[in-house]
Amino acid sequence: MRAVVQRVLSASVEVEGRVVSEIGPGLLVLVGIHESDTDSDADYICRKVLNMRLFPNERSGKAWDQSVMQQSFGVLLVSQFTLYGILKGNKPDFHVAMPPQKAKLFYASLVEKFRKSYAADAVKDGIFGAMMKVNLVNDGPVTMQFDSSQSRSGTCEVAEDGKP
Repeated sequence: MRAVVQRVLSASVEVEGRVVSEIGPGLLVLVGIHESDTDSDADYICRKVLNMRLFPNERSGKAWDQSVMQQSFGVLLVSQFTLYGILKGNKPDFHVAMPPQKAKLFYASLVEKFRKSYAADAVKDGIFGAMMKVNLVNDGPVTMQFDSSQSRSGTCEVAEDGKP
């Protein structure tokens, strides 16, 4: 699984001219699902995103000190199979992305994992398979990317101190 995480002041997803999800300050997470991903990959992505210290601590003045949960900010998840696109010449090939029917269920379970691990009302998502317009006001800009293949262990657990 691959995630591109952007710290945002706000983000929204629009489908057919209608806003279907939006958050204020928080994280916009573009998620690509690989054909070989398992629940442990979803656990890793969930744990890393929720515990990433991408926000400043206003009290201490320390940068890169707080997670999205410590700030009580929103998380907007957007499924994006193109994160596993490979260029063959000039044409993209998406054969390593999980097939749509399987990916839809897997993505739904990932969204549920985030909601159970953080706060159901703080986690929003787009519409799987829809042609979405993703709007964001990047904060920083701060953009991080990582793959679950970097670590295949751990469950989606939140540390009491908010640190991974």
